[in-house]
Amino acid sequence: MKDPVNTFPIEKFIQQVKTADSSNQREIRIDIQTAKSITFTLAELLARLNGDLEELISKNNNTEEVISVILEGEKF
Repeated sequence: MKDPVNTFPIEKFIQQVKTADSSNQREIRIDIQTAKSITFTLAELLARLNGDLEELISKNNNTEEVISVILEGEKF
């Protein structure tokens, strides 16, 4: 099983945006370290999702699905 991704920087940013919105602020400011943390976390999440998607596609390509359809039209 994969290690969980630390999403705290994103959660903190979302909370900061919510707080600014509720107090009708026009802008928010974040320091470069916070911006780097958010960027790293987003990149890690996207890489994980991409890997999971590739794994899922690979599994689906290896299996064949058989669909049986039976039509019975005795009385038209």
